[in-house]
Amino acid sequence: MKSIGIIGVGEIGRAITEGLCDGAERPPEVLLSPRGARTAAELAERYESVRVCTGNQAVVDRSDIVIIAVRGQDRHDALAGLTVDGGKIVINVMAGVGNDDLRRTLGTGAALVRAIPLPAVRERRSVTVTCPSHPVVDALFERLGGALPVEDEASFNVFSALTGTLTTHYSYLAALTSWAAGHGIAPGAADAYVRSLFQGVGRSLGDETRTLHRLAADHETPKGNNERIRTTWFTPANSEALGKALDDLLAVLDGQ
Repeated sequence: MKSIGIIGVGEIGRAITEGLCDGAERPPEVLLSPRGARTAAELAERYESVRVCTGNQAVVDRSDIVIIAVRGQDRHDALAGLTVDGGKIVINVMAGVGNDDLRRTLGTGAALVRAIPLPAVRERRSVTVTCPSHPVVDALFERLGGALPVEDEASFNVFSALTGTLTTHYSYLAALTSWAAGHGIAPGAADAYVRSLFQGVGRSLGDETRTLHRLAADHETPKGNNERIRTTWFTPANSEALGKALDDLLAVLDGQ
């Protein structure tokens, strides 16, 4: 594995580092920017192969692969003045920032690949969408749970929009817990039960022999409790509203 530099050590930068190094017999050298200093210092203390560089240019100079994981709105400040040699591989994990935009910012001829790593890469259990496909980048994310290359940024943005539903799912679970607590269930008991309930759902998703529609049908009894909630709450109107929200997000990601 080539040396890997990470500019922007937030949640995703941390997760990538942990996924590459935690329990690995031969972890790669990971060079971290001082941006996110507390997290970078903690990771360098935990893993022998991790170093904190003096600045972003030092990260670039010492790395074969450079992962840019700053917030999109911070990119001009974080990347100003950087010189990126054309022989480097740059992985762009900034939401909503296309490769053409990043190439203009960096002024480089280096290979640029967009990616959507999720926090579960720390456990090496998350499939990461990449665009365009690149053998080195795809191999890196295969090591972290799997790579799903797509042909163009329009398709990539569809997958990016899907990731925008994650916190809504967590909020849905929190709403279930609050509802139960409102009916006299101890909050801790409600929380534990909801977590257990949907961890079971997560495990069932590992059965790829059944489609998601099939899984739903297999968990539902005609005129039973699940069918009642699905047909009275998740109505066609709600499904249409969800599709509209995703379409609006996709338009933003597409720059419309």
